[in-house]
Amino acid sequence: MDHRKGPLAGVRVLELAGLAPGPFAGMMLADHGAEVLRIDRVSAVAAAGDKPRADVMDRGKRSIGLDLKSPEGVSAFKRLAASADVVIEVFRPGVAERLGIGPADLHAVNPRLVYGRMTGWGQEGPLAPTAGHDIDYIAISGVLSMLGREGAKPTPPINILGDFAGGGLMLAYGVLLALLERERTGVGRVIDAAMVDGAATLFSMFYHGVQSGFWGPRGTNLLDTGAPMYDTYETADGRFMAVGALEPQFWAEMVRLMGLSDLPDRNDRANWPALRERLAAEFRSRTRAEWEAVFEGSDACVSPVLEMPEAADHPHNKARGTFVEVGGVRQPAPAPRLAGVPEQDLSPATRLADLSSWGLPEETAAELREAGVLA
Repeated sequence: MDHRKGPLAGVRVLELAGLAPGPFAGMMLADHGAEVLRIDRVSAVAAAGDKPRADVMDRGKRSIGLDLKSPEGVSAFKRLAASADVVIEVFRPGVAERLGIGPADLHAVNPRLVYGRMTGWGQEGPLAPTAGHDIDYIAISGVLSMLGREGAKPTPPINILGDFAGGGLMLAYGVLLALLERERTGVGRVIDAAMVDGAATLFSMFYHGVQSGFWGPRGTNLLDTGAPMYDTYETADGRFMAVGALEPQFWAEMVRLMGLSDLPDRNDRANWPALRERLAAEFRSRTRAEWEAVFEGSDACVSPVLEMPEAADHPHNKARGTFVEVGGVRQPAPAPRLAGVPEQDLSPATRLADLSSWGLPEETAAELREAGVLA
């Protein structure tokens, strides 16, 4: 992992350990060639020893333990930051400043440093100092109110929208913006990536839709299970098929392959309940495998709902190499793909012993390890 490949090769990132969205942002950068050094607690790294970290989001990285509550640890971190391009920090607002590793502290030793901060609420605002989780951030953004079936309570989509898409991915995007700008200015910028902001941005189309009247209450619209032509249906064996036959030509193909006739007019919303009942009854008449055979190679926009262990073995995913196996763990391959870029080293994270290339001589590192400040 010392010789990274890809468009971010040569970019050095210090990732301060934190909950999943932070490591996800670091993974997105490492997946495309960045050299990512994860800074964890001394106790955690010492306990793991040289055993590789199996967590998918730590792939392609190296790690060390550093006591950032000690003056010696802070001094060592500043030395690392002096030769870094990016810092990823996921503490509550003000914590990094109290530790002495805030943007001003690090820009004093490296004005070119891109300082990426990610929180739920952002660095400022009434809620900034308070605790929260993905469900809270997407609730305040208005997004959660739009998710779920008609007549049912709002349903959070695990923690994908706030933590990963609105947080980690937005932070990685912000880092790239700041690195691009630095090419012109020579100066690093501070990134304030808030999950509430990111989640709101992801739903840009729907905010306008609600105001214009195009988008109605949750569960009543074309893409939120309100329409029978965009939903999931149970099969005879308790599995599910996903139907996305929105356009007339795709709908016609689906109906033809299913052998259905005399269906209610789908353009009349009053017919949607009856139409859904007809489709549900028909899908329950065969197994998922039988329906897969019916729709294979067609433009009906009907697909099997694969369980996660099944996904890696689907012919399309196998042909594209959408999933890879690293350290005995099946996981998604890096995305997006860049034509002509060789495959990346996705090895599980291991401890980095020699920090001399990061500006910390071995003699200094040995003293810090002896003092329990470095692992």
